[in-house]
Amino acid sequence: MSASPGREGSRVSASQGREDPHATASLGGEDPHGTASLGGEDPHATASLGRRALAEAVGSAVLVAVVVGSGIQATELSRDVGVQLLANSLATVFGLGVLILLLGPVSGAHFNPVVTLAAWITGRRAGDGLTTRDAAAYVPAQIAGAVAGAVLADAMFGKPLVQWSTHDRSAGHLLLGETVATAGLILLIFGLPRVGRANFTPIAVASYIGAAYWFTSSTSFANPAVTIGRTVTNTFAGIAPGSAAPFIAAQAVGAAAGLALTAALFGRPTPVPADSRTSVRADAPAVHDGPDLPAPTLP
Repeated sequence: MSASPGREGSRVSASQGREDPHATASLGGEDPHGTASLGGEDPHATASLGRRALAEAVGSAVLVAVVVGSGIQATELSRDVGVQLLANSLATVFGLGVLILLLGPVSGAHFNPVVTLAAWITGRRAGDGLTTRDAAAYVPAQIAGAVAGAVLADAMFGKPLVQWSTHDRSAGHLLLGETVATAGLILLIFGLPRVGRANFTPIAVASYIGAAYWFTSSTSFANPAVTIGRTVTNTFAGIAPGSAAPFIAAQAVGAAAGLALTAALFGRPTPVPADSRTSVRADAPAVHDGPDLPAPTLP
């Protein structure tokens, strides 16, 4: 699951000969201090909030359409559950990677409320980044887009447009799987910029989700918007409405754990001074030692 005007988040330090790892909540592009961005330059530099929210809605819709549609196609082509899951996971990996590359420069390509809220939290601590107004626009757009994507997928395959899923996923081990999947996703997204590898975020996130399909018992939803969207389709990828709330709670716990791990592994991001938020320090240290590591909590 993603940026600041005219900044470079991967500047090469003249003294060290490597990328500047001094990063906060930037998830994948130009600015290590700014809004979470999975796919490119700062969306604030080029797009209005309305356009960014639209990109989040469209990206979430296409992502869920890919997940649900490939699940329907897989079950129609094979009765082997392993083959069905393989087809579903491959389609998701490719679709997610393309969406991040395409829409990252517009909105940051979050497509995920826990990513948006985590970016908002880290941005507030760093003194820069995603604003409350941004987060308040992104999250509803992501949820609405996810529901629309599930309806679209059902329509493409001649299924009832809205049919509540009967696929129960409330077992405890599945919730643990969701917690692990979400924690790993947040650690990856917020950890890569901290070690100067933000440019690898699109392929890394898509690859991680593909792997988590297989190594977690829950098949790695790791996304509250996607979870809600998948309640309205009674197909391979669906989740019963009664299972959605526990899944989302597990995702919230996982997101908090992922932020805590990021802080523990890489230290606390250095706040951006008010008079220097239009530039990036190339000589800033990557990791800050000290006992005062933050303990992230989700709103």
